[in-house]
Amino acid sequence: MRPYSSEDRGQRTELLTSVFCLLTSVFCLLAGCAGPEEEPIWENVKIGDLAPHRGGKPPSVRLIKTINFDLHIFEIPAENIDKLDDTRKTLYTKPLRFNSLHAFGDNSFSVHFGQIRMLDEIYNLLLAANGKIIARVSLMLADGQTESIAITGINSPRTIFFTSTYGSREGANVGPGILALRIKTRKIPDSRGVCNVTVYPVYSPPMIKSAIPQLDARTKLREFPFSAAAFELKMGPGDFVLLGPKEYVSDQTALGGLFFSNPKGSLFFSKTERKPPEFKPAVRIFLLVCTRINY
Repeated sequence: MRPYSSEDRGQRTELLTSVFCLLTSVFCLLAGCAGPEEEPIWENVKIGDLAPHRGGKPPSVRLIKTINFDLHIFEIPAENIDKLDDTRKTLYTKPLRFNSLHAFGDNSFSVHFGQIRMLDEIYNLLLAANGKIIARVSLMLADGQTESIAITGINSPRTIFFTSTYGSREGANVGPGILALRIKTRKIPDSRGVCNVTVYPVYSPPMIKSAIPQLDARTKLREFPFSAAAFELKMGPGDFVLLGPKEYVSDQTALGGLFFSNPKGSLFFSKTERKPPEFKPAVRIFLLVCTRINY
């Protein structure tokens, strides 16, 4: 192999220099194609932007405006319905308003109002009547929103008889569906911490969700609200109402009987005697507690 001469070394150096210049040009070209350098984020921040937001919350945070309830549904043996009198004696009726107080009672509905300091006592009295909780439901309603809680199913067409607000005996012809407890809330203008609450039983046909609004609206038109058994009151956090039957009605064609009574019976344990649990006809009691108002 021939050793490198000075001429060869000069050519090799010249070649390496050319390659280096070419690579440098390509790198500069690529760098020139990139977008302009972004301005640091702190360049646009003003002193006022760093000040804490008044009220202690960021401007973008908004509380959801709701009225919250807990509904406790009890069953007690029908034979112990007289023990509800002791429970009702500790509560009030003055805050309640009715479409017709006479019709409300004639349909075997009874409702009383209480406040948070009485709640434990009411619980204990219901349990002392051998009551048991069969359901708990938490509700979160916006202003003007309604919510229906299914109470009992209706498997076949029937007539539900009731006393109307005019005092007449009437019948509502209904098909398969449910009898529900409907709760509606309404904010009171210029009043904080209280709301109007309306409660009433309603028949609803089976709800089939449809993409066509007209079909949903047609289904709602088949509902039957029993306004003769409606009541209304102002409620704040800690307030509650106790809704139950005025008397035991086993007739499942009567509004009061269908809504409150369970003639087929429920399983109850004796708290005073050592004996097996028994199936006994039962009545339902509803305890509706306002837990929070976010307005």
